[in-house]
Amino acid sequence: MLFDILTIFPGFFSSPLQDGLLSKAIQKDLIQVRPINLRDFTHDRHNTVDDRPYGGGEGMVMKPEPIYEALETLRTEPPAPYVVLLSPRGRLFHQEMAHEWAGLERLLIVCGRYEGIDERVARFVDTEVSIGDYVLFGGEAAALVILEAVARLIPGVLGCETSSQRDSFSDGLLESPCYTRPPDFLGQRVPEVLLSGDHARIARWRREQSLLVTLQRRPDLLKSIELSETDREFLEMLGWSCDT
Repeated sequence: MLFDILTIFPGFFSSPLQDGLLSKAIQKDLIQVRPINLRDFTHDRHNTVDDRPYGGGEGMVMKPEPIYEALETLRTEPPAPYVVLLSPRGRLFHQEMAHEWAGLERLLIVCGRYEGIDERVARFVDTEVSIGDYVLFGGEAAALVILEAVARLIPGVLGCETSSQRDSFSDGLLESPCYTRPPDFLGQRVPEVLLSGDHARIARWRREQSLLVTLQRRPDLLKSIELSETDREFLEMLGWSCDT
């Protein structure tokens, strides 16, 4: 899969792309990542990508021409990209979206900066996305979040192919607690069931713990997932009601 990232700071991605699983995925040719300098699509001697906002106000606004020219140029290269504009007002990025995008051949992410991007750019992208209800210096950190979330779902990127299936949000719930050696750490012991070797009991415990953690920390998630009768009985025993 090809990831194009349109940015005025292509160097931002140098270290992340040289470390960890992203680096290994690139070396194995499972993914390609191209940070593309937006200033390469300007035509003045200062490589200007921003200007003062019409109507007054603080800060600067990213100009439409360089972004439009970059998108038009990049779209001439096959395969056709799915273009994502990072914006605080966009759809909230979530795991289901990551799964959907992992099936694409090419994802083109546009990183904003300054006070925002000229509104007229929106008609030239496929979607606007936000990674959360907060404001960053620019879209580069958000682009990296999306890159990691999508790339790890591509077959071969993770060392264990079933790891992503047990992640938080993979089935709508938060992940159950996990433990490793030693079995006793400062008086805190690993739950006996995980040492039992009884895979059916372990699976049931993990499901119940996942339900418990979700109920305690993100009860809103329980309204949007399909629960089995066993799940409902366990949650009701904890005081949960489907009406809450």
